[in-house]
This record gives sequence, structure tokens and C-alpha cells, in this order.
Amino acid sequence: MSTPQLDKTYSPHDVENRWYQRWIDAGLFHADPAHAGQSYSMVIPPPNVTGSLHVGHALNNTLQDILVRWRRMQGRNVLWMPGTDHAGIATQNVVERQLQAEGSSREALGREAFLTRVWEWKEKSGGTIIGQLKKLGASCDWQRERFTMDPGLSEAVREVFVRLHQDGLLYRGERLINWCPRCLTALSDIEVEHEEITGKLYTIRYALVDDPTQVLLVATTRPETMFGDTAVAVHPEDERYRHLIGKQVRLPLTTRAIPIVGDSILVDREFGTGAVKITPAHDFNDFEAGERHGLKRIKILDLHAHLRLADSLADPTVAEAVENLPVAKARPKIEQLLTDQGFLEKSEPHKMALGKCYRCKTVVEPFLSDQWFVKIKPLAEPAIQVVEDGRVRIIPEAWKNNYLGWMRDIKDWCVSRQIWWGHQIPAWYCETCYGTPFLRRSSDGAPLIPSDAVAIVAKTQPDTCPHGHNALVQDPDVLDTWFSSALWPFSTLGWPKQTPELKAFYPTSTLVTGLDILFFWVARMIMMGLKFMGEVPFRDVYIHALVRDAEGQKMSKSKGNVIDPLHVMEQYGTDALRFTLAAMASPGRDVKLAEERIEGYRNFTNKIWNAARFLLMHLDGERVDVSPAQRSFPDRWILSRLNVAIRTVTQELEEYRFDRASSAIYQFIWHEYCDKYIEMVKPALKDPDSEQAKSTRQTLAETYETMMRLLHPFMPFISEEIWQTLPHEGTSIVRKPFPTTRADWESQEVEQEFALLEECRALMNQARSILGYPAGKHLHFMVHGKTDKIYSAIQKHKDLIEFMENVDSLRVAETFNASNPGYLILTGGSLQVRTSMEDADLQKAESNVVKQRELLRKEVERTQKKLDNPDFIAKAPPDVLNEHQERLKRESQMIQLLKDALGQIEIFVSERKHRERP
Repeated sequence: MSTPQLDKTYSPHDVENRWYQRWIDAGLFHADPAHAGQSYSMVIPPPNVTGSLHVGHALNNTLQDILVRWRRMQGRNVLWMPGTDHAGIATQNVVERQLQAEGSSREALGREAFLTRVWEWKEKSGGTIIGQLKKLGASCDWQRERFTMDPGLSEAVREVFVRLHQDGLLYRGERLINWCPRCLTALSDIEVEHEEITGKLYTIRYALVDDPTQVLLVATTRPETMFGDTAVAVHPEDERYRHLIGKQVRLPLTTRAIPIVGDSILVDREFGTGAVKITPAHDFNDFEAGERHGLKRIKILDLHAHLRLADSLADPTVAEAVENLPVAKARPKIEQLLTDQGFLEKSEPHKMALGKCYRCKTVVEPFLSDQWFVKIKPLAEPAIQVVEDGRVRIIPEAWKNNYLGWMRDIKDWCVSRQIWWGHQIPAWYCETCYGTPFLRRSSDGAPLIPSDAVAIVAKTQPDTCPHGHNALVQDPDVLDTWFSSALWPFSTLGWPKQTPELKAFYPTSTLVTGLDILFFWVARMIMMGLKFMGEVPFRDVYIHALVRDAEGQKMSKSKGNVIDPLHVMEQYGTDALRFTLAAMASPGRDVKLAEERIEGYRNFTNKIWNAARFLLMHLDGERVDVSPAQRSFPDRWILSRLNVAIRTVTQELEEYRFDRASSAIYQFIWHEYCDKYIEMVKPALKDPDSEQAKSTRQTLAETYETMMRLLHPFMPFISEEIWQTLPHEGTSIVRKPFPTTRADWESQEVEQEFALLEECRALMNQARSILGYPAGKHLHFMVHGKTDKIYSAIQKHKDLIEFMENVDSLRVAETFNASNPGYLILTGGSLQVRTSMEDADLQKAESNVVKQRELLRKEVERTQKKLDNPDFIAKAPPDVLNEHQERLKRESQMIQLLKDALGQIEIFVSERKHRERP
């Protein structure tokens, strides 16, 4: 039977679409809890249901897919749990924009109709990113796809909320929170992004009530919040002010007087004037100071961050000028009013961090509000312990301290959000018990729950309150999206039910994620897993770097430097993108991505394809499977090198070194298999009926089939397509065993002999290059081995070297006549190579050697400068350090070789001139 053939060129799109659908149809990604193999499970970081694939997703899911395909091929019982996040604020914003375009709003629809509209959008458009992940080749168990608002996951959310409340770890209270005036909801601390800007520092004159001629100079970056001031603080040990503690000052632009208090926590004597205003309702530090001093909280901003001064006792003319203005418009007016009335001492530029909403980038306001909070310290302590004692490994370890530092300083988690899309808080309030019906918000009719209303927390709505009344109103707020995401490793497996999946796959094995959600998500999953499962949610957390452009800049549409993974997959093929991302995933270093790199790995897929076509053209005919020791030298060498590649790739994947595993595969396939081995076996294949050809065909088939299995986790599509054309057993490469090393393939002797051949060939090529001989010119070479063993090895493989180097003859000599100046002799570590200089353009050769040596000298200086830099030595990863040291060694050796060559050329030129004299 003739061997199947491949098309002349690789067409990735046809291959990808065909094979992915076959894998799905065959259920090859489905996990069975009853499977006998050791479990290996991962949960996908659920992308937002509003999302579309970007390069960050592509990197994250490529690395996950490499791991799960590898473990699946190792015989593990692999579950890769997929799903999407309901993304409360983001999804609500999408649908609200649609309504706005239609001339409507969520308030006009009402809550129930709006939620119906969101669910309709989700069913129609929410699966976009799932389709794109499939295009990437993600081998998730799609039969188990989950959504954070599935009925099962919603049950888990209610269960956790109720249990936390029962355990005293959940409370409702009036606290200062981060408020987004655009999204109209609370944000947790880590949902606020900080941007450094240059604002102003205003110094304002606060006159003493009992002596208006004396003033306190108070520095602030926010003069508009002075209407909410309830005190001025000074340091109790500050000689300038401590005699004023207990007195009062007149609050500028108002009719109020406020006290001067001593506070060593709030006041930095070295900053500004040493006197600061306290605005408890609009600053987090001031809120704490207000608690310490029993100060009143005066709210002067509404939900939209517009000034509302009714409670501030502002001067009526001032109030009229700024009432209902947004902060950004009110501030310059207030500055002018302060100036006009003589209260502004000065204003000056000042750098400061401005908090913005991570979703819409609106400036966030500290806002006094009734919210639900998780008491986080008791949950954080065990989550710190499991990382410290190694039950959870954070990789690279450098990020471990980031995690521990944040966890040790963690604040209570605000989990309520003032939106409609999400898990509505399972708490009810009795209007009868409260004594009066709750007020309703004019915009949407939502109940305004008073601070002192008693919450009834339950998994389902109770029929009555504990006193038998049925006038129950549910809390209108929903939970923070990250609340449900924190339960993802166990809620997706069926918890709170005790399912076979939960028993088989929890705790999960590995989490692959980005640094940006280490605190949003990873820390909270650890806390919730320990609390509700009594066990960590995963053993390893691998944190990959960010993907940036080729210059290391953040990708953004405004810069025009965004690389769209869907576009490059279409242009270069999915396998090329996947391999690029894996090859560049060095721990601790951002991925600097350029399309040229992806194009380069597209060329790699073409190299693999063309090598397979060569192979298939020569596989027809008898194949004889003899022991490795009986095979030809090239066959024994490639088996030994394949063994090394298998060992290296496996070790590197165990250490999450995707970059080094990819490099090992690339080096083996391109440089060893294609460039060397295939060239070396061409003479054996010329006579297809020879015994050596039969053995070589077997080696070709055996090694390429193994190589495709080694490549499969990285390049699943091309490896499957080629594997199907090779002699194989089974229906798909997906479930075939990942290659393991074989002792009978290993041969140090063969590898050492091959290294001598490579050294010989390298010196021959150097001689050709130095003398400027073209590649096609037939030359005569002589080789001298420094030991008898080397001499014998070169003699044994002389014919192979002649074929590979296309030389007329190669003579292996026991000694050289070094006194003959007509020959260039290059010396390596084990041998010397000699060839004639008679036909060379020596003037040109001399010039080229000088130029090469100078270029290398500059390279050596650059490399040495780096290695002499203590900062570089301290920060460089060990592999980067080794790479620089090896480069320095190679470059230094090459300089010496060129120096020797130049000396020989000069002697020969001089000798020739002497001979040519009359």
C-alpha cells in the first residue's frame, strides 16, 4: 500500500477547522470522574461574557492548553473546566448602550424587563469568546462549560453568602467606599486604578474664631470638599500648633465653625503646612480620623459626584454659584471664590495619584454609603499560611512576596454593587418591623434600605420575618462579580452538592493566570477554597507576563500597536501564534510581541511540513526494524538526540518553562532533524532496496511520528495532520502517549563522534568563509585529530563529511606540516583543518578578517560590560546569565581564531611577494 501524501503547501485554516470539529465530535476532551488515571484538573480564568479574544487571552489559554494536552497524553485524567463570567458592570454597560441607542433606558424598562433583555443579549452574543478560544485550539471539556450565573453556581453563591453571615464574617454598615459616578456602583479597592497626574496643592486660610487675626494655613488638593470639613487636625507634638488644640476656626465660604484637634496618625508635620482639614464623608483617612474624634459626617456630593451643599451651611451666594456642579467644574469656581474673599494663600503644581474606575476610567470618589462587607482578616490568615508553607506554590517565586505583602495589609472587602445584572444579595428587610415603608429611589423605584434596618439573610425568600410579618423587601444590590468568581474552582464542580466531579478533581492541579488578577481573583479563591472546602483550590499558580508590543509598550487602539490574535491566526495559522507565545513566555519578562516573530514561526510550520513531505516520498518500500545499536550512524545519532529532546521538553514543562521547552523542540526539529539528519540520510535513500534504506525508512517513520507527539501540545493542528499520514496506531494523536525516553536510544559515543564531525565541518566552513571561497567551489581539505580516538572517528566518517560539505576530497592526517605557508590552518578544541590559500583573493580576505575581528571585539566589549554590571548580575535570570557567559566565550574564541588566520594570511602574502620578486 502506498504511503499517503501531503499537499505541496500547508493550508492551516482547512486543517484547523477539520480537526477541531473531529476532536469535539469524538469527545476527546471530555473527562470522566471514574477514569483510573491520576487526575489533573485546571479551571480556565473565565473571560467576561462581553469579551473578545485579545493577545493576553491567547497567551494565557495557549499555556493552559499546552499543559492539559501534555498531561492528557501522559495518561492523566484531565479536566480543563471552561466557562465565562457574567461581568456585572461591563455587561450592564453594553446593554445600557444598546437601550440608549434605541432612545430607552434600563429605568424605563424596569428591573425585570431589563434583566430579561440582558439574558437575551447573553444568549445571542455572549458566546463569541468561546468560539474564539476553540479557534485557538483550546482543548477544554466543553460539555461542562459553566457560566457564573448558572443555576448551580447561583446556588453556591447564596450558600456561601449565608454561611459567611452565620459565621459573623459578613456585615452591612455605613462605610466610606470607592464610588464610580459613571457606573453608579461601589468598587473594591483593587478595582480602582491609580494614575499619576499633576494637579494643584491649595493652601487655604482658616481664621480662629476667638481671634480672626490669627489663621491656620491648611493645605489640600481638593478644595471643593471643604464644605464637608468637620475639623482641622494638627500634630499634638508640633510646637507651632499644639496650643491651638481645642480652639475653633471659621470654615471659609460657610457659616460654620469647626474644632482644631490633635492627631498624630493623620498629620505629617513635614507635609504642606502641618495642618490638614478633616472631611470624614469624602476621604478614607479622614473617615478613620473622624471615628477617632467622634466627628460628624457631612455628605456634599451626590451619586453623580455633583455638589449638594444643603447640609454644609455654605454661604448662600457660594452655594448658588456651585450647587449641582460636577467636581471638575466646581473646583475652579471655588478657587476663584477663595481668591476673591481672601482665603486662598497660594496654589502650586503638585503630583498626585488619581483613582479611576477600572471599567470606564471615570474618576472615583470616596463616598459614604451603606454596603455589605466581608470581614477579611480571618479568611486571609490561613490563605497566607498555605503560601508560606508551600501548600500553594506561586511561580515564579518572585511574585510570592507581592501576594504576602498585599494579604497582610488587606482591608475588608466591599461586596455589594449598585447595579441590576448579577447575583442579587439574598437579604430581606421587613417594612412592618421597621415601622414605616421604605423610601423608593425616584430614578428606578429601588428601595432605599435604612442603615438601621435588620437584614434577614437566607438562601431563598422567607414567607415572613421572624415576627410573622410578610412585608418583605429584598436588598436591591447585587454581589461583586469577583464574589462568584472566587468560588469557581469548586462551584463549577457542583458544590454545594457532593458530586463525583468534586471528589475526583478538587483540589485542582494548576492555575495559569496573569499578575493583574493575583489579588482580584487568585487570593480570593484561596480564601474561599480553604473556608468552604477545607483545602487549597490549586497546588501551583503559574503567573505569566503581560504581552506588549515589540518596543515593550502597552498595546492600545489609540497607539495603533494592537496585535489582533484572530487576524494573525488567519494570516499565519494558529500553530504559529501558539508557538510564538510559548517560545516567548519567559518567567518575569513581558512578552514583546511582533508580527515578524509570528511570521518566523509560520516558516517553522512550513519547515515541518516540507520535511514531512520529503519523508513521505521515501517511505514507500520495506521497513526493517532493527535495534538502535545496529542502525547507521545518522540513525543512531538522531535517536539519541530525540531522546535528549524528549527529556528536556518534559523537564522544562514540569518547571513551567514553556520558553525553554519550545526552544528545545525548535532546535531539534529545525537544526538537528531537518538541517542535519535529513541531509545525512539522503545517500542511504538513493538505493531504495538496500538494507540501509530499509532501516533508514524505519528510523524516519519512527522518529517523525514520535516528534509529532512531542510537538502536539504546542502545535496541535499540524502535528495531527502529519501524524495521520505516518504509520501509526489509533484514531487521533490527542490521546496517544507523550514520548518518554528510551535507554536503548541513548548513545554518548555516537553523540561525541557527531560533535567531532560538527567541529570539523564548522572549521571547514570558517576556512571557506575567511578565504572568500563560494559555497559551490570544490575544495581539498586535510584534517588532523589531536588524539588517536579523534583521528579514528574522523576517518570512519570521512565520506559523510565529504558529502555534507561538498568537498572534492578530505584527507585525514596524523600530522600536519605547519611550515608550509600556502595553507590556512584553523585549530579547534579537538582537531585542526587545513586548506590551500593559493586560489584566494588574499587582499580581500585580509580586509574581511580585520572587519570581522573588529565587529566581534565590539560585541565582546558590550557583553563584558553587561557582565561587569552588578545590577544586571543581580536581576538577570540564571539562563540569561549563562547565555551571556557562553556568548562571551564563543566570541573570544572566534577572535583568537581570526587573529591566527590573519597572521597566516600575512605570512603567505609576504612569502608570495618574495617569490614574485625578479
